Amino acid sequence: MARDQVSPASAAIKSLDGGGFVTLHSRLDRGGALQARKLGNGAVQLYWRYSLGGKTSREPIGVYDSSAPPKKLQPTPRGYGLAAALEKCRELADVHAARADTGGLREAKAEKRKAFFAQKVAEAAKSERTLQKLLDAYVAHLKTQGRRSHVDADQIFKRHVTEAWAGTADAPAVDLTPDQVLDMLRRLIEAGKGRTANKLRSYIRAAYQCALDVRTTASIPVVFKSFGVVFNPAAQTRRSPQFDRADKRTFSKADLQAYWQLIAERPGPEAAMLRLHLLTGGQRIEQFVRLKWTDVGDEAITIFDGKGRPGQGPRPHQIPLVKLARADLAVLTREGEFSISTTAGKKAISVRTLAGWAHAIVGDAIEGFQLKRIRSGVETLLAARGVSREVRGHLQSHGLTGVQARHYDGHDYMSEKRSALDILSRELQIRTVLPMLTPDVADRTCYEGPAAC
Repeated sequence: MARDQVSPASAAIKSLDGGGFVTLHSRLDRGGALQARKLGNGAVQLYWRYSLGGKTSREPIGVYDSSAPPKKLQPTPRGYGLAAALEKCRELADVHAARADTGGLREAKAEKRKAFFAQKVAEAAKSERTLQKLLDAYVAHLKTQGRRSHVDADQIFKRHVTEAWAGTADAPAVDLTPDQVLDMLRRLIEAGKGRTANKLRSYIRAAYQCALDVRTTASIPVVFKSFGVVFNPAAQTRRSPQFDRADKRTFSKADLQAYWQLIAERPGPEAAMLRLHLLTGGQRIEQFVRLKWTDVGDEAITIFDGKGRPGQGPRPHQIPLVKLARADLAVLTREGEFSISTTAGKKAISVRTLAGWAHAIVGDAIEGFQLKRIRSGVETLLAARGVSREVRGHLQSHGLTGVQARHYDGHDYMSEKRSALDILSRELQIRTVLPMLTPDVADRTCYEGPAAC
C-alpha cells in the first residue's frame, strides 16, 4: 500500500473522538468499504461495510494496531494494521459475492455458526460416550440377564482398564483401536496374567459386539446405540490360546476322601456349608453360594445356572439331597433370604469367603488344593464308578447345550442324579480313610456302610 494512501486513513483514525463511523477506504477492489469506530475503552474497531438487496451491514474485522508493519497482510497479536484489514475485507467480499444468491455473507456466517455449535454438541455427546460408559453398560446388561459373569467382568474392567488406562477409559468408545486393546492385553501377559488377558479381550469384544448388534437385535438395550460403534477393535486382535489350557491336575478319589475327612468332623456352619457343597456334587461355587431358602425343599435344592447361551436367562438346576446333605442343611439357621450366609440370610457369602474357609481347614494337607477343583474331582470319581457322561452332565449342569438336550429330552434325571450322589457319599466314607473317627462321628458320616446313607 502506498504511503500517500495510508496517511489519510491514519489521520482519519486519529481524528476519531466518539462513537461514529469513519470510512478509511471506499470502493474497494471487490466491493464494500473499510470503516473504523472508536470504542468506549479507547480502542479502534475496524469494520467491512457491505450491502445486499439495498440493505447495508457491517462486519467486525478486529482492533486496529497502529504499530503494525505497513505492508503486513496478517494481523499481529495486538490487532490489524491497515494492510491486513484491507486483505481481510477482500476475503469477506469474496465470500459475500459467492453467496450473493443465498443470503451473502450474513447467511454464510449463520451457517458457519450453526455448524460450529453442532460440532460442539457432537463433541460433548462424544465425550459422554466413553469406553468406560460402554463397559458399564455391558456389565449392567449382563446383570439384567442374570449372568453371574457380570461380577467378574466389572472387576476386570475396573482393575485393568479404568485404573490401568484411565485416559483410554475416558476417551470416546468409537476411538478405541486394536493397538490400544493389544497394549492392555500385553500389560497383563507381561505381568504373568495371561488368563486374565484373554478374559479381558473376550469381555471387551462382547461389549463392542452389543454396540454393533443393537441395530439388528431388539433384545439388546438401546443405550448401546448411542455409542455409534461401527467396528469391533477387540475382534481385530487374537486371543492367546496357551493361556486357556484347562487345569489338568487331577483331584483324585484319595484327595476327595482326605478333604472329606478334614471337614466331616468339624463343627460349625462353615464346615457344614463346605460339606453341603461337596455332597451336592461340587456345584459351581458362584451359583452354590447364592442358594436361597425359598429354593430349598425336603428332597432337593434348586440353584440357578447363569452360564450358557447369552440372553437365555439363568436355568433352574435341581439337585437331590442325600441324607448327609439334609443333616448339614439342618445345621444352618433358617432365616433371611440366603442359605449360605453369615449375615442372617441378608446376603450371600462371597466365593472368596467360602474358598478361604476351605483353605484354612485344608492347609498343606492336600497339595495344590483349590476349592474349585472339587468339581472336577467329583466328576472324575463318578466316571471311575461307571456313572455315564450324560448323568454327570445333568448333575453338574454342563454339556447340556445341544439341540437334543434343549428341545427333546424332557426327563428331569432326578433319580439318576440321586443315585450318583449316593455313590459319591459312599466313596467319600471308606473305613480305611477314617480310622481315627469316634463312634458318634462315624455314625454321622455313614461309617456303617452304604445302607445308612
